[in-house]
Amino acid sequence: MSRLFAALIVAALASQVSAAESTDFSPGAFKLQNGQPNQLLVLGTAHLSQLPKSFDPANLSALLELLANWQPKAIAIEALSGSQCAYLRQYPERYADTVKTYCFDTAPARSATGLDVPAATAQAERMLAAWPATPSPSQRRKLASLFLAGGEPASAMVQWLRLPAEQRRAGDGLDQRLADSLEKLCQKRNEDYLIAVPLALRSGHERVYPMDDHTSDAPTADAKAYGEALMKAWDNRYTAEREQASVALQARLDTPAGVLAMYRAYNAPGEAALAFRSDFGAALEEPSPQHFGRDYVDSWETRNLRMASNIREVMASQPGGRMLVIVGASHKGYLDAYLNQMHDVRIVNAEALLRAE
Repeated sequence: MSRLFAALIVAALASQVSAAESTDFSPGAFKLQNGQPNQLLVLGTAHLSQLPKSFDPANLSALLELLANWQPKAIAIEALSGSQCAYLRQYPERYADTVKTYCFDTAPARSATGLDVPAATAQAERMLAAWPATPSPSQRRKLASLFLAGGEPASAMVQWLRLPAEQRRAGDGLDQRLADSLEKLCQKRNEDYLIAVPLALRSGHERVYPMDDHTSDAPTADAKAYGEALMKAWDNRYTAEREQASVALQARLDTPAGVLAMYRAYNAPGEAALAFRSDFGAALEEPSPQHFGRDYVDSWETRNLRMASNIREVMASQPGGRMLVIVGASHKGYLDAYLNQMHDVRIVNAEALLRAE
């Protein structure tokens, strides 16, 4: 009987040790040991569409040079995929505003190609799987039309700009309306078209990868009270500090060095903690009885987790590769932290890269 009792005690202690070990488990502590790990560079950016109209995109040259020298094998952008937008459109009661704000209108491309988003996406994937080393202009126009019908205009732009100027015309799935729309996209002033697409062209890529996620969006019963609660929470000294720094940085955007200084600041250590104190941390503690701030943070964290999973999925297609993610600066700290928990991801220090000579 004493031996049985002793055995039970040993088993119980072993169970407790095992439970303690599982509680302390951190996935990020267990990294790939053999082979080249996936490298991830998350570039926090200002939304370039919100910069002063005097901002000259030519002053992105120093930034683009440093990023191109890093030689990314895949580039992801803060945009919704056509497939997610197709899903969101099935639930207009919840997502009508999200679709209006964030989703590319695929109706003209569907009219030109006869393909809905799933069919166009499947055809584009099949084309890319059999993509030749030297695709013809006809193949590039066809792929551009499929990307437009699939709701991925930035990837369509990559194909369009990889065409010689004289081949940027209607045909092969692109009608004149689509060809004109691609020319208009060339003038769009945001980071997808001013940073990601030029880098994809310089790097020989055939596409970029949308990785944003808005499935956590939901209408609130009292939008006015929700907005007032958040604005009150955001009225704090950390927000004032961020705004003051932003004004100073934007005053120097008239040179490539000034633009690079802005990117170094947005990717500096401590920036994520400052954003938290100004924004998400302040919202988390706001005292409304409806818990508006906690709802906001819930949606924010869920969005970032789903963005991280989209990024991780893309990395799986190129083991040991380098992936660049271009995203609003407030997302950077979350994506770095979440993806650093992955066994086969090594986070690259963005600020250090931006200070390379």
